[in-house]
Amino acid sequence: MTRRRLLSAVTATLAAAAAVATMTAEAPPLLRFGVVTDLHYADIDAAGTRSYRESDDKLAECVQVLNAKGAAFLVELGDFKDQDRAPDEARTLKYLETIESVFAGFKGPRYHVLGNHDTDSLSKAQFLAAAPNTGIVPNATRYAFVSGGVRFVVLDANHRSDGSDYDHGNFSWTDSNIDTPQVAWLAKTLGASAEPVIVLVHQQLDGTGDYYVKNAAEVRAVLEKSGKVIAVLQGHRHEGAFSTINGIPYFTVRGLVEGAGVWNSAYATVDIMPDLEVRIVGYRRAESRNFRASAAALVGSGRR
Repeated sequence: MTRRRLLSAVTATLAAAAAVATMTAEAPPLLRFGVVTDLHYADIDAAGTRSYRESDDKLAECVQVLNAKGAAFLVELGDFKDQDRAPDEARTLKYLETIESVFAGFKGPRYHVLGNHDTDSLSKAQFLAAAPNTGIVPNATRYAFVSGGVRFVVLDANHRSDGSDYDHGNFSWTDSNIDTPQVAWLAKTLGASAEPVIVLVHQQLDGTGDYYVKNAAEVRAVLEKSGKVIAVLQGHRHEGAFSTINGIPYFTVRGLVEGAGVWNSAYATVDIMPDLEVRIVGYRRAESRNFRASAAALVGSGRR
């Protein structure tokens, strides 16, 4: 074990112990899972506030803590890896394989949400071949699964305005879209769901501007019509954020890559309570927050 790994193990124990103090004696959650985003791992020097090379040690702590906390699964919300200043496909694949090997230390199902940097130097198929999703059809960039009585719907906003896939860096990060076939799939998936739903996406759905999905309003209308969405969890904007639109909460998880040292990491557990309240316990610099979709937003969830 390297010195950095040893420090990571020690601090993970401290982080897990500190989180216990936030819990109260009450009914257990229906489900607990782990979430992390924007690792941007690459074996390159830090730039600005991003410490690319340290993301593997930060993730190692995240995995250790979430294993200890009994998370049912772990999901990363995109921008899992990065690339060299001069793009090189072979080296980018190596970065992906390295960070996936750390992610694989989680003792349960693991899921990936595609982010824009995941298709720097690579295709979506290349990314998913090296970083598969547990129990999901290979090459599926949008998919759904059920855990603990909750349906999770994973979206892929890595499409240009003309509907084409991001591929080997042929995109602008400010032009993200949920393509038309995917919008139809989303509506059908929500309509058929017998469970309350959490939507997972990299780019943000709760506004307009560079960080947001261009057709976010169209996607939100589908979510709202379903009456089943209890939360949307997002990445992309590294400082994190929170908003509620028409009764649906949108929580943006802080990016793990920001800052040097494991103390500048960010990851969280998410508890779904019996009344569908969502309780997020953030570790290191991640935000903790409790929230619940409004009764009006849950008319189709079976619980109001």
